[in-house]
Amino acid sequence: MIENEQAEEILLVLDDKLSKTVSVLKEEFTSVRAGRANPHILDKVMVDYYGAATPVPQTAGVSVQEGRCLVIAPWDVSILKVIEKAIQLSNIGITPTNDGKVIRLVFPELTEERRRELTKQIKKMGEDSKVAARNTRRDAMDGIKKLKNDKTLSEDEAANCEKEIEKMVSDAIAKIDSAVSAKEKEIMTV
Repeated sequence: MIENEQAEEILLVLDDKLSKTVSVLKEEFTSVRAGRANPHILDKVMVDYYGAATPVPQTAGVSVQEGRCLVIAPWDVSILKVIEKAIQLSNIGITPTNDGKVIRLVFPELTEERRRELTKQIKKMGEDSKVAARNTRRDAMDGIKKLKNDKTLSEDEAANCEKEIEKMVSDAIAKIDSAVSAKEKEIMTV
């Protein structure tokens, strides 16, 4: 266990940043459509709801129908057109159909080529997350070195901290790799 409070603080900050890196990656993955209807693709689509920019799921009931169709039923029918326009402008790649009461988003079957493009995109997101994890490792290591140079931390304590930092970053990278492979499997499954 690390006795030095400053070193402990560095490790806590590192742990927090690594957790956020992994959770942000998983959140980004929810917006990648994999051929099945996924209500989370609407999480970042904003509509003007009584003067405030509001995500679609907070203005309407969103449900999955038959696995490949999203049904968006606004709580206030007067904003149906606003939601439809926001979806068209959002660049999610699906054209909404409006029947006057609800909006339907039909997810087309993904082609093999599109699946491969999506897996490349997933891998790039994973690599970006790994780079972020390595950057937080560098910052933590710099903090430990500074404490060691200031004679606030002994050589042994610094070595233990560095080992702990490496272990934490390795664990985060393993989580990133596992999230990437799970999403790739989901996309490549027909």
